[in-house]
Amino acid sequence: MSSIPTGQFITRSAEETFELAYGIGEAINEPAVFLLRGDLGVGKTVFAKGVGAGLDIDPADVNSPTFTIVNHHEGRMRMYHLDLYRIERGATEVFELGLDEMLNEKDVVVVIEWPERLGEFLIPDAYQINISDLGGDDRKIEIKKTRGITEASVN
Repeated sequence: MSSIPTGQFITRSAEETFELAYGIGEAINEPAVFLLRGDLGVGKTVFAKGVGAGLDIDPADVNSPTFTIVNHHEGRMRMYHLDLYRIERGATEVFELGLDEMLNEKDVVVVIEWPERLGEFLIPDAYQINISDLGGDDRKIEIKKTRGITEASVN
């Protein structure tokens, strides 16, 4: 069982946000889903880079898939990184992207930016990551584990 920390964390720089996520990536030893919420530019992709680095993925290769929607990376576990900002048809479009198949893969980590765009698409156990801008480079990062099937648009 992965020992991913939950609770509230304050980071004072993008580097600290990356390091928090890196530690989470290192702790992952079973499939995991991360739903990243926060305003534009708050650090969701920095968080994804950190998780990837903790999975032995070069963080330089982890970029926001804003236009491609999905990027996959190979490390000690496969990581799918989705940016749903441009999704307009909710669950229908997400289903067409193959998210259900990604979630059913063995030894996979799925990181989803803008999970609010999933609509009615249901996600199994997931970590809800809420990133808030506290001003300057300071961020409040709240990590909560949800159990069972949850609608991604529910906080």
